[in-house]
Amino acid sequence: MSRVALVTGGSRGIGAEISKALQAAGYTVAANYAGNDEAAAKFTEETGIKTYKWSVADYDACAEGIAKVEAELGPIDVLVNNAGITRDAPFHKMTREQWQQVMDTNLSGVFNMTHPLWNGMRERKFGRIVNISSINGQKGQFGQANYSAAKAGDLGFTKALAQEGARAGITVNAICPGYIATEMVMAVPEKVRESIIGQIPVGRLGEPGEIARCVVFLASDDAGFITGSTITANGGQYFV
Repeated sequence: MSRVALVTGGSRGIGAEISKALQAAGYTVAANYAGNDEAAAKFTEETGIKTYKWSVADYDACAEGIAKVEAELGPIDVLVNNAGITRDAPFHKMTREQWQQVMDTNLSGVFNMTHPLWNGMRERKFGRIVNISSINGQKGQFGQANYSAAKAGDLGFTKALAQEGARAGITVNAICPGYIATEMVMAVPEKVRESIIGQIPVGRLGEPGEIARCVVFLASDDAGFITGSTITANGGQYFV
């Protein structure tokens, strides 16, 4: 029986590519999403991957959603915390709501999804948790004090939890993508996009599939000695 993988924000963008790559690698995949029913239905129709709707910002909804996935597909062995939002603003204009919304999804959401799964992984002596952080959680970004703080928090969470899971056969790692050719990035004005590419030494945007392949590796048995690590996938734009 194939292992079950759950990808949050897994029906669009980078998350969709992660879901499809895990499926191609032999996993039974569940894709969580928060709001776009049409996109989720289309994704399921095209891939056969089941989608499940709930907000990762709501702990009780996460626990209920996880229970539903496990009842239908089996115990979850791989969790990819990919769901994220932006509410950008210069700090002097940032509202408490913009701060809290990003924290609730991008940082608390990682706790909300991981916590209900943790004891089951410990009991089974196996687990793979991959947290999708960001280049801007490593270097910061103007207008993203909320997003950068949350994504940096994801890295601290990764390093701490890796130490707790190691003897139970659970690895916890992070990936920090740089600028990836998603719908959001491709929608920005061409001059802005060219300016971004000009800062990337390899001279191009990343592809969602390149991030997905990193996830597949970290989820595999071959990556069992790698935990508490961060894969920096940004085309050389920022070195750690």
